[in-house]
Amino acid sequence: MNCASNPVSYFEIPVHDLARAMGFYRAVLGCGFEQAHVDGNEMAFFPFDEEGCGASGALAQGESYVPGRAGARIYFRVPDIHAALSRAVAAGGVVLYPVTEVGRFGFVAEVEDLEGNCMALHAVAPARA
Repeated sequence: MNCASNPVSYFEIPVHDLARAMGFYRAVLGCGFEQAHVDGNEMAFFPFDEEGCGASGALAQGESYVPGRAGARIYFRVPDIHAALSRAVAAGGVVLYPVTEVGRFGFVAEVEDLEGNCMALHAVAPARA
């Protein structure tokens, strides 16, 4: 599998409360985490597949990690963007940008997570009318 065209290899999402953030992202994305203490910081790593394309990353809690809406948007691919957005709201997230078609790139939405970050969702097709 050729993954050379995807330049991002890793990301970190700053959080104040790692357990709370893990609960939110677990509810929205349905994934588990691997926790570790790295260089004085508490980390919760999203699933990672060495053979897969794209990037993985972690929720990161530590002195240099400051959550907020400003900055980069990380888009999580989901099979059903409406269902994922509903789960985000049910978990306490606030819709910042509703499901919107973005041409050949599919559909996107943005949510403020429980830490104050803007997390984004992406789906190739809406999966629900």
